[in-house]
Amino acid sequence: MNILFAGTPEPSAKLLQSLCNNERMNIIGVITKPDVAQKRGNKIKQSHVSLAAFEANLPIFKPDDLNSAEFKETLLKLDFDFLVVAAYGKILPNWMLASPKVMPINVHYSLLPKYRGASPIQSCLLNGDEKTGITFIKMNNKLDEGDCIDKYEMQVRDDHNKVTLEEDLCNLAIENIFTVLSNVNQNNFGLLKQNNEASTYCKKIIKQDSLINFEMSSDEIYNKFRAYYEWPGIAFEHKNTIVKIKGMYVLDKNNTCLDNEIFKFDKSLLTAKTADKTIVITHLQFPNKNIISSTDAFNSYKEFFIK
Repeated sequence: MNILFAGTPEPSAKLLQSLCNNERMNIIGVITKPDVAQKRGNKIKQSHVSLAAFEANLPIFKPDDLNSAEFKETLLKLDFDFLVVAAYGKILPNWMLASPKVMPINVHYSLLPKYRGASPIQSCLLNGDEKTGITFIKMNNKLDEGDCIDKYEMQVRDDHNKVTLEEDLCNLAIENIFTVLSNVNQNNFGLLKQNNEASTYCKKIIKQDSLINFEMSSDEIYNKFRAYYEWPGIAFEHKNTIVKIKGMYVLDKNNTCLDNEIFKFDKSLLTAKTADKTIVITHLQFPNKNIISSTDAFNSYKEFFIK
């Protein structure tokens, strides 16, 4: 099977590598986002997919404009059965969706129609879902609305965060993508339309989403910590200072404290009172400082929290 692959982040690069390692797959080219100039040192940063494609000695396309005449002419000269898309980051034009001989297929990290859009993994964790999965869809020109080819479910653990859940979902995709492509190639599949009335959408995460307040429940705070573990993290404002929470857990008991103090040190463990329970902050970071433990915070910042 000849495959044109499109993707950008690290999980997509791992999926690409798995396809390259399968002798029945022939990757004829890779589409990814253009390189970006970093703010520091003016260095050029390539996407993870770009680096993986380079290591595999594959043709790489990084179009600024998917509808440019030059890119369109180049792509239409290629001979491929499938266009496989995994978190490329742009909605593809109709002419691209019509270009593969067999089908354009998208790998989406949720059980569609739930969590269409840019942040399905974070949304799953934010909402405290107990299960999630991946969906293979036949792509159309709308956002994650194509007919479903197949779905694969998995349980979400309490200790899953964005990084670990994404890794497990990526492995789930790697385990099943060859079966899906083979079945479609042999016309051994069915399409199931998505229930648009049951659809939900998730937004693009921004830096400002990191802020929490302690009027939130402990589960809301912990789920936000899990969802934003990689970026942007979570932080709170206290005494006009933004402090990042780099490690935490929830005490499994209701908050019975009646005073108005949010923070307390319990044997050098920093605790914070929430709307319902108490959380323990194990590691934190002040602006322009290194990450410290709650013991270090007790020794150096006790008055910041208590007074």
